[in-house]
Amino acid sequence: MTAKLIDGNALSKHIRIEIAQRAAVLASRGHTPGLAVILVGENAASQVYVRNKVKACHESGLHSVLEHYPATMTEAELLERVEVLNHDPAIHGILVQLPLPPHIDGHRVIETISPKKDVDGFHMASAGALMVGQPAFKPCTPYGCMKMLEWIDCNPKGKHAVVIGRSNIVGKPMAMLLLQAHATVTICHSATPDLAHHTRQADIVVAAVGKRKMLTADMVKPGAVVIDVGMNRDDHGKLCGDVDYDGVRKVAGWITPVPGGVGPMTITMLLMNTIESAEHGAG
Repeated sequence: MTAKLIDGNALSKHIRIEIAQRAAVLASRGHTPGLAVILVGENAASQVYVRNKVKACHESGLHSVLEHYPATMTEAELLERVEVLNHDPAIHGILVQLPLPPHIDGHRVIETISPKKDVDGFHMASAGALMVGQPAFKPCTPYGCMKMLEWIDCNPKGKHAVVIGRSNIVGKPMAMLLLQAHATVTICHSATPDLAHHTRQADIVVAAVGKRKMLTADMVKPGAVVIDVGMNRDDHGKLCGDVDYDGVRKVAGWITPVPGGVGPMTITMLLMNTIESAEHGAG
């Protein structure tokens, strides 16, 4: 068996056509969707991520504002700037790129963003709404993963899903979204005694721990759907995921590549959240 590829680039392009159409409708009514991106410091990876997000906005007909501040910016200055954007009617989404410099409390900054503009889905109000199944912004990476399952006609209902990782950004919300889709969900992490025991029973595996190639072929149920959220580098500096792609693709039914899998979907769902915020604001 050779797994079929879940092409995140192809799906992303498909969804961005819809986003561009919805943005055009809003613009024709005098409401151009706007995303503000704040970057503090000179983190090289963050600069790449931010550049890709801003580019995606422009390509999809969204208005994007990039505010790049020095690492010496104080927490009070950043909070003040977020508050200004909270009250800016031209801005429908606010994204503060993480990580922030160590003297700034990232949690406090995220909680200062208005839940109505929390297009990253990181605010406690968004997390609480997700927990109880109420409408709110979904964190972009898990949201993208769910879209990938939908793309391949994989209905999680009645299936056993294993999520490897328990972060607030991916692992926990991923589990909640799968649970809402009526899957039976197991969350595994660094303290799970026998990880392979759980993953071998899974119809769906989402690997999100940031440990390169930790999910190997002998840990996967034949025919399973494997979604790799990891973004690491091997000994040769080449990008790789949390899944041993070459081995697992011989066992799984579906698999996401790295790069070109979940990554493009994360940015796309950020745009989708921004569109939805703008549509809500436009009535």
